[in-house]
Parts: sequence; structure tokens; C-alpha cells
Amino acid sequence: MTIEPRIRDELHTLRDQIRHFQGGMVASVDGMVIAHDLPDIEPDGLAALTAAAIGVAKRLTEATGQGAFEESLTRGATGYIAAYSAGRRAVLTAVASTDTNVGRLHLQARKAAERIGALVDAAPHR
Repeated sequence: MTIEPRIRDELHTLRDQIRHFQGGMVASVDGMVIAHDLPDIEPDGLAALTAAAIGVAKRLTEATGQGAFEESLTRGATGYIAAYSAGRRAVLTAVASTDTNVGRLHLQARKAAERIGALVDAAPHR
């Protein structure tokens, strides 16, 4: 059984829990899309960009002695892009408008990333 439907359910739950949530994606740490709920964003490109950003964030946390990467938040003029470590092999990327409550985004996305990470880490490697 594939884990993709269960991950997509987690993404839909985030949409229900977070006002102004625009979409989410789960990708492998090397940039391959696992599942997404991104109506207006091309997932393959976002997965590649997330992998690159996470690579830099990992080096940044290591270079400053802050431990292993856990999450990153980028704010643009019209919204946020947040990336959360989801187990050893995946990353949850969340996109939300500037009207979103960032605290709620972090709260719900961290919980979802933990559940998603458990699913991905338990699944056999492809």
C-alpha cells in the first residue's frame, strides 16, 4: 500500500486547520515529490527549490552549532513558505498568505511533519 493518500490527507487537514493556508507538499530530502496539495504552484520545481534551501539551512545550523535542521521560515511580500523536517527522509513545505497566523502554522505543521515523517521513514525505500 502506498503512503501517498495518507500524506495527502495530512495536507488536506492542514488546509482545514490553518486559515489562509494556500497549499503544501511533501518531498524527499533530495527533491522528489511524494505528495502535494498545491493548486497554483508547480510541485516539481518547489521540491527542487526546497531541497536546495534545506541544504543551505542544514549547513547554516551546523556551522553555528545549532544542531540538526528542524525548520525554516521565509517571508515574502505576499506570504510565507515554511519547510519542516519530516523524519529522516522527507520535508514538509507549507505555503500561506501573510494573513495566516504563523504561530498556528508552526503548531499544526510541526505535528503534521512528525506524523508524515513516521509514515515516510516506515515505508520501504523506492
